[in-house]
Parts: sequence; structure tokens; C-alpha cells
Amino acid sequence: MAKRKRRAFTNEFKAETVRLIRESGKSIAVVARELGLTESAVRAWVRQAGIDAGQGPAGALTTEEREELGRLRREIRTVRMERDILKNCRARQGPPHLLDQKLTGRLCSRAPREPWPSASWCHREPVKKHGPGVAGALAIGDAIRRSRLGK
Repeated sequence: MAKRKRRAFTNEFKAETVRLIRESGKSIAVVARELGLTESAVRAWVRQAGIDAGQGPAGALTTEEREELGRLRREIRTVRMERDILKNCRARQGPPHLLDQKLTGRLCSRAPREPWPSASWCHREPVKKHGPGVAGALAIGDAIRRSRLGK
């Protein structure tokens, strides 16, 4: 069986389909076949319309509550990403007892202006992958090579 491409339907179309089912007396399967829709999608629309009308099971979310829940979850995800970015920015600046608000504001001054979280919020240089131990060893190696070459 070939997989059908996901389609998006307007709220008006869904409401009209639910009204057609309720007023015509036809089954959900018959109406879904007539309109070229999947039975499961139409059944979900009818169930959600019942919940929105107050006829659903206790604790079921209405359409407006579902939309608000989705919006709040997206907002929480964004706030967590912003927090993590600022946390990383603070971690690269040094010990927290040496920081003051002016320094934090100067180093991460672009944070309030950007509309989405970005790794560019922190102006400090990125942490090198090999760490300070390897960098120190490389510097010592360079000094030894220079001394051998007479520079």
C-alpha cells in the first residue's frame, strides 16, 4: 500500500465535515470515503469536536487548550536554549564571584536584540577541543624548536 502524502485541512473544512456526519446520519467511514479522507482522521475530528462542545471525557483538552499547550512548550524550549547559551557564556568568562553585571552585559550584549537563540551571543572565543594541556605542550614544543634553530 502506497503511503499517502500528509495533507493539511482548514478548521472550517473539518467543522463542515463533522456537521455533515452529524446531520446526514451517515457513518464516519462512508463520509470519509466520499470525501477522499482517511477514516482515522475524520474520526479524530469528530472526537475533537465533541470535546470542544463539552461532550468529551473528563480531562480532555479542547482545541484552544491544545494550541496554548503547544505554544507554551515551544516557549519553554526557547527559554531553555537561551538559558543554556547564557550559562555557557558565563562559564567561559571565569569564576562567577569575579563577574559583575556590567561585565556580563558587555560580553553578552547581543542576547536581548536577537529574535532567536544563537551561539553568537557570547563574544568570547570558543573553547578549543584539545584543551589547555595540549595547547601548553604545543607552546613548549614551539619554544624548544625555536631554541634549536637559533631564533
